[in-house]
Amino acid sequence: MITVIAFVVTLGILITIHEYGHFQVARWCGVKVLRFSLGFGTPLLTRNIGKDNTEFVLAAFPLGGYVKMLDEREAPVAEHELHRAFNRQAVWKRMLIVLAGPVANLLLAILLYWVLFMHGVMGIKPLLGDIPSETPAAIAQMKSGELITGIAGETVASWQDVRWILMRQALGDSPVSVEGRLNDVSLHHQLNLSVLDKDDFEGDFLPKLGLVPYRPSMPPMVGEVVAGSAAEKAGLRAGDNIRAIDGVAITAWDQVVDTIRLHPHTPLKVTVARDAQTVDLQVIPDSVRENGKDIGRIGAAYKANQSELDKIMTTVSYSPGVAAAKAVTKTWETSVFSLQMLGGMLTGDVSWRGMSGPVTIASYAGQSAKIGWEAFLGFLALVSISLGVLNLLPIPVLDGGHLLYYIVEVFKGSPVSERVMEIGQRIGLALLGLLMACAFYNDINRLITG
Repeated sequence: MITVIAFVVTLGILITIHEYGHFQVARWCGVKVLRFSLGFGTPLLTRNIGKDNTEFVLAAFPLGGYVKMLDEREAPVAEHELHRAFNRQAVWKRMLIVLAGPVANLLLAILLYWVLFMHGVMGIKPLLGDIPSETPAAIAQMKSGELITGIAGETVASWQDVRWILMRQALGDSPVSVEGRLNDVSLHHQLNLSVLDKDDFEGDFLPKLGLVPYRPSMPPMVGEVVAGSAAEKAGLRAGDNIRAIDGVAITAWDQVVDTIRLHPHTPLKVTVARDAQTVDLQVIPDSVRENGKDIGRIGAAYKANQSELDKIMTTVSYSPGVAAAKAVTKTWETSVFSLQMLGGMLTGDVSWRGMSGPVTIASYAGQSAKIGWEAFLGFLALVSISLGVLNLLPIPVLDGGHLLYYIVEVFKGSPVSERVMEIGQRIGLALLGLLMACAFYNDINRLITG
C-alpha cells in the first residue's frame, strides 16, 4: 500500500508541476487554455474554473497529462479570439510555452535539493575497509582506514558523494585523482576506472574498484527480531548471543549473515547464549530472490549502539545561500549526466538495462518512502530531473520535438509544413514506443530476476 500511495503521489506531483509550467506560461503569453488534464482517457473528475472557463480534468490513465490551448489547427476559432490562439503567437512565445514544462520539473528538483541541503543529508563516511589485492584501489596504494576527502577536485563527505562523482568520471577514459587522509596525513592517488564496463552501472560498482566501505566489528548479538519471521518462529530473541551455527563457531555478525544467506530453506542448528545458559534452536531460513539467485533470510538484525553509528555516520547541512547554489549545481550535473548516459546507450557504451519504467519507479518510490521523507524527496528530485531531460529530447511528440520545429521556423522564416509535422509525429511515436517497450522489458526482467 505504501508503494502504491508513494507512486501515485510521485506521478501526481511531477505531472502537475510539468503541466502547470505549460499552463502558467501560456496564460502569461496571452494564450487561452481550454483544458488542463492530469492523465489520459476517460475523465473521472471535471471542473471548469477561471474567467476562460478552463476545464480541469482528472483522467483514468495516470501516466502523463496535457494542456490543450486554443488553436486554429485543431478547431475553428472565433474572430474575436484569434489573437489568443496558440498558432497565432510569435515563435519565441511558443518556444517559451513548450520549454515551460521541462523547466518547471528542473525548478522543482532545485527546490527539493535546496530543502534537503538545508535540512541536512545523512550518509556514511567514506572510510575504506580492507582493500582487495590487485584492484584499482590497491594498485593506487589506497589504504585501509583511509578517509576519502576529495575526488577529481570535488569535496566528498559520504559514500553517496563518492559513488556519484565516480559514476560521472567513469564516462571518461582518464584516471581520476583521489584525495584522502589517514592519521592526519594527506594522501594522493590516481584511480584507474577503465576496469568498469557498461553493465557495472546497474549495481554497486565500487567493490570492483576495490573501494570497500569500512565496517565496524559487530558481535553476533541479536538486536531485534521481525514479527512472524523465521527467527521468531524458531524462538530466537533480542539479546541472544549466537555462539555457533551447525557446530561452526561464530565470532562476528557477518558470519551469521553469510551463513544464513547460503542456506535458504535449509534447517540450521543455532546455538545461542541466553541468560547465562546455552540454548540450541533450529532455524529454517526463508528463501528470497536476489540478483537472480535464492538466498536465505531469517528476519533477525544486529542493532548498533549510537557510539558505533557516530563513528561511521555523518550529516552534512548548509546555509540557505550555499544550499541554493549546491541545489542548482546538483540539478545541472544530474541533467548533464542523464544526457551522457542516454548518449552512451545510443553508442553502446552504456547498457540499455539501466533504463527503468513505471514498475521500477513505483518500487523505488515505495522503498524511499519507507526509509523517510528525506529519501523520498531525493527520489522525487531525481525523477523530476529525468522527466525534464526526457521531454527536452528532440523527438517529435515530446516538448523537445516541438522546440526543434520552432528552431527550424526561426531559421526558415516560416512554420514547418503540416506534412513534415505528420511524418515527424509518426517517427516520434515509434521512437517513444521503442523507449517504453525497452523500459517495460527491463521492469519485467527485474521482477523475474529479483
